[in-house]
Amino acid sequence: MPNQQFNDFLNRPPFASTAVNSKESQPQSPTDDSPPSEAPAQEDPKKKLLDSITQLGQTNVPQLESNIYCMTIIGQVEGHIQLPPQNKTTKYEHLIPQLVAAEQNSKIEGVLVILNTVGGDVEAGLAIAEMVSSLSKPVVTLVLGGGHSIGVPIAVAGSYSFIAETATMTIHPIRLTGLVIGVPQTFEYLDKMQDRVVSFISRHSNVSEEKFRELMTRTGELTRDIGTNVIGVDAVKYGLIDEVGGLGSALKKLNELIKAQKGEESVLQ
Repeated sequence: MPNQQFNDFLNRPPFASTAVNSKESQPQSPTDDSPPSEAPAQEDPKKKLLDSITQLGQTNVPQLESNIYCMTIIGQVEGHIQLPPQNKTTKYEHLIPQLVAAEQNSKIEGVLVILNTVGGDVEAGLAIAEMVSSLSKPVVTLVLGGGHSIGVPIAVAGSYSFIAETATMTIHPIRLTGLVIGVPQTFEYLDKMQDRVVSFISRHSNVSEEKFRELMTRTGELTRDIGTNVIGVDAVKYGLIDEVGGLGSALKKLNELIKAQKGEESVLQ
């Protein structure tokens, strides 16, 4: 078909009406009264709102400038080996810079650590626990849901510790997965690592090494394993945790520790 006939064909209905409508629907060229930057500016609040709903499930987040830094340890503590993507994890290389920043920030006067963890990498957990215990600022830990396995040293590493009434802490010996060389040196390495964990917990809580090892090696309580599952009140009774309480109690105690530290510093000055 020649080009002229093809153009005449397109200009007939219904193509002609479609072409007209498409031209009418096209945005007009911007004028001096409506700069082109206005359209993206109107879309920014909507985009932020959609991002908040997608990521946090709510339209807004309370904004508060506080002297307390809150750090959460959720899921499994991920160490030197990357876990599968479906696992809920807390990477220790993310927590250590946060603790360093909290220590250096003069506006941060206290740290609140909230735990709901199943445990994880032993050396990574001990690294986090040592960082928490070495902070010069008051630290209060709060166990919600669970503070199992290597979460126990982290839970006792603060200046004061709380556990929810329904929260649990599983105490069991160190376990290894993967290739294990069956030589005496392997047992000695595990035994020394276990001693590091037990020593840290006994030094930062009111439980003795003998009592903790008894809880750790108890049989008949855990399915397919040895150890003890300690619930809220029992954790306080054994001396692992200082007090049963929730978020309000933890924040109240942290503020008390902050005031006490300020009073000591003013006396020294």
